[in-house]
Amino acid sequence: MAEAAGRSALAAQCGICGSPLAGALGRVYRAAGVKRSARNPNICNRCDTHVEEGALVEMTVLFADLSSFTELTQELGAERTHEVVDAFLRTATGIITRHGGFIDKYIGDAAMALFNVPIKQIDHARRAVAAAVELQSAMVDLRARFQMDLHAAAGVASGWARVGRLGSGDSRDITAIGDVVNLAARLEGKTRPGEILVDATAYKDAAGEFPGADEERLTLKGFKDPVAAYRLQARADLPHPPDDAAEAGARLHWGAVVFGLLGAPCAVATLIGPLAVALGVGALFGLGGALSFLDQSALRVPVLILATLGALANLYTVYHARRLRAAERLDEPTRLEKRRTAVVLVTAALTLAIVAFELVAHVILHAA
Repeated sequence: MAEAAGRSALAAQCGICGSPLAGALGRVYRAAGVKRSARNPNICNRCDTHVEEGALVEMTVLFADLSSFTELTQELGAERTHEVVDAFLRTATGIITRHGGFIDKYIGDAAMALFNVPIKQIDHARRAVAAAVELQSAMVDLRARFQMDLHAAAGVASGWARVGRLGSGDSRDITAIGDVVNLAARLEGKTRPGEILVDATAYKDAAGEFPGADEERLTLKGFKDPVAAYRLQARADLPHPPDDAAEAGARLHWGAVVFGLLGAPCAVATLIGPLAVALGVGALFGLGGALSFLDQSALRVPVLILATLGALANLYTVYHARRLRAAERLDEPTRLEKRRTAVVLVTAALTLAIVAFELVAHVILHAA
């Protein structure tokens, strides 16, 4: 049920660039290789770059796993255990992504998720706690489905971490590194079945929904001083998260379609103005060696029009990206993003300059 709910709440557009992810336009985009991110289906796979390129980010980290996994494996065997763990991780993923979380990785029977990455969320700590609580409630359905006494444990912590790619070649992966990651993992290790341990920083945002929770001072491996934490239990009466899917749906417009097709300067797989580049080079060759032929050819006007439209579309991608930054939905651009933005601007400027030069040359040629 939780998994189905997670699917039904998916955004129709990417929460960052606005690329359509559902409907007829979504099918066109998928054919071009633009699809939902496997780590957060509410953004597109190109916008994963906001995590891949790396940055120091304030975030909330959630670790959630099945309790007594080792004993479970010994009792059920590999095949049955795989079925149970797969169902648990699918349920956890649906709940986490519905609350706006980004799946960092799966570790055995555990899921590690990041909140406030890459989509900015003022209430990222509350979302992470709410996801953990909902996951605990969803265990009722899993227990009934498998007729087993299944329980989950979760650790939640807020702080700063460095997010980006690690490794080299085909083994490169995206992850977060920092004390907050270690803290969330250590807290999860101190839970009892069915519990959620939340550090003091994250608890501040969730205190209104869990008043009266007692503070504990825990000694955790790797931390010199005792850590303040709060032990929470599952609840079924928490308010639902904001409908990010409905909010994203209201933002779809043709400008976003142009932006998505050409690709934002920050997208890894973007095609930065290929039409403008190709037509600009064609115009340049026409001016350099075949100006008279191009001047008399029926292709002259379509080439110039397409080159101009391509350059203007490139400029729009930069403009739209700046609007996204101004809306505070993204971190500061990385060096790679800045270089790509420069490429877009230079390409567009050269293309428009070539078109203008060809028009001036045409006038001069005919005047002579």
